[in-house]
Amino acid sequence: MDLSIVLDYAKHVSTSILQEDEKRKHMSTETNKATVRRYYEEVHNRGKRDVLNEIAVEDYVEHNPFPGQEQGLKGFQQRVEILQTAFTMNFTLEDIIAEGDKVVVRWTNHNVHHGPFMGIPATGKSAIVSGIDIHLLRKGKLAEHWDVFDALSLFQQLGTFPQPH
Repeated sequence: MDLSIVLDYAKHVSTSILQEDEKRKHMSTETNKATVRRYYEEVHNRGKRDVLNEIAVEDYVEHNPFPGQEQGLKGFQQRVEILQTAFTMNFTLEDIIAEGDKVVVRWTNHNVHHGPFMGIPATGKSAIVSGIDIHLLRKGKLAEHWDVFDALSLFQQLGTFPQPH
């Protein structure tokens, strides 16, 4: 048998396998981004908390929990309830960047403070807050979360922390 034919065939097979692997990764990345979009658009912006049951795993891990917030899907539901009880939210997703099983979102949230939040009674004031969330997904579902948001700006806009002069 001609060695060049065998080598050409092996090259063709390995190229096909790599192309299929890249397609799967791309599809997985796009699926993950779509799941994260659903979280902001359906759960927060439209108030559909029941969507969490579809898009999050039972053993969900929150790396920056609110005081008293549990872990797992129940804790995730508590977190959303705390936010939605305190604020009317309208998230704008400025950037969504995904690689592997992680999706990073840079967002802006236009909200109105209409209920208690971390011991602060409702102020009725509007606030615009920016933040970045990192979501880890497992099999297309939200599994872990880290966040950084401009809490100082939020509390200043609500009038609970003094503005700089």
